[in-house]
Amino acid sequence: MTNGKKEQNTQEFPDLLRENGLKVTSQRLRVLEEITHKNAAISQPDLEKIVGKDIDRVTLYRILSSFEEKGIVHKIFDLNGTATYAMCTSNCTENHHHDQHIHFICSVCNSVFCLDEVSLPKITLPPHFALHSLAINAVGLCANCQKED
Repeated sequence: MTNGKKEQNTQEFPDLLRENGLKVTSQRLRVLEEITHKNAAISQPDLEKIVGKDIDRVTLYRILSSFEEKGIVHKIFDLNGTATYAMCTSNCTENHHHDQHIHFICSVCNSVFCLDEVSLPKITLPPHFALHSLAINAVGLCANCQKED
């Protein structure tokens, strides 16, 4: 299970921002660090708890929105309908996400994991249908919650 560009070195973040036409700011770098620090997707409320002293709610919302628009992060909704964010793969571009993989949502702790290594099923569409995106969520118990069970 990965968080998209999880393996990305924090030293690469300034280049990532510049490549996507975004100004390099300490706030944007901090958000990228926090998103990649976790092995699961992170929600805006959880990010607010972590960076709230340094980044206000509106700025955080704008940063996440611009990251999603540029294909830096993708949004996944947890079981409560809360948006969570994970890093995209390098295949994603502005306004077009290629980050099509299964998301695993734990039914106990509500953590969301990107399952990049799990193959997606082949989707055969009826004639005259065009697929623009694919979202598949698997729900069950994560490794931590299974240990506690």
